[in-house]
Amino acid sequence: MRRFKFYIVLASYAYQIWKNAVDENPKLNKIIPDLSDVIYSSRKSVGEDYKPGAIVYSRTARNNDILTWIDTEKKIVTQSQFAILKALKCDPEEKPMPKMECHHDIVTAAIKHIKNIEDRIGGQLGKKNSARYRTYMRLFRYIEEYKDTLFVTDELKKSVEDIYHYNLREYARETLNRQLKMGISDEDLCQLVVSLRDEGKLSLKNEKEEEIYKEPKIICSMGIVNNE
Repeated sequence: MRRFKFYIVLASYAYQIWKNAVDENPKLNKIIPDLSDVIYSSRKSVGEDYKPGAIVYSRTARNNDILTWIDTEKKIVTQSQFAILKALKCDPEEKPMPKMECHHDIVTAAIKHIKNIEDRIGGQLGKKNSARYRTYMRLFRYIEEYKDTLFVTDELKKSVEDIYHYNLREYARETLNRQLKMGISDEDLCQLVVSLRDEGKLSLKNEKEEEIYKEPKIICSMGIVNNE
């Protein structure tokens, strides 16, 4: 609950920054959305707290937005989203600094860091107590145990692949959660998953906006350059 409240406050803070900017310059409503992904710039560091490096804004594999600040030694400067937002603040008149030669290497390090975090807390399949994770692990073990037998059909393999690559539909998540709590057998779980897939109720495979990215997506980055 505390984490949820934190993200609500952070989102409100970020929204207020955006609102203040567009109120002052309404043209930003057109300019910002039209910018391409992976765009970057650089600003001068201000004081000892501004360690040279790069701040990366990315969207994770589970569709979470996150800011990451990596220094020139490819180490985390801070994980405080508030601190990073404040570090990005600059006046419209501030001139950009030349890009550091290592800028893109630092951005790459930031993305690797984000992916490592995602992997530790659940990664592609989500949290370990989720219906998606538990269903996949049980069926994966079942397939390994009964491989090369008639129990492991092509339909079952395809269903498990869909669970790995795509989010579950709400109906499938509720159904699987309920059955897992009731102690469904592996055999019945296999039949249920295949049936859900046949009926188009298993995953969001065909809905591009809901597909899971295997890698974090870079939205933009800001270099922090020594003012020397």
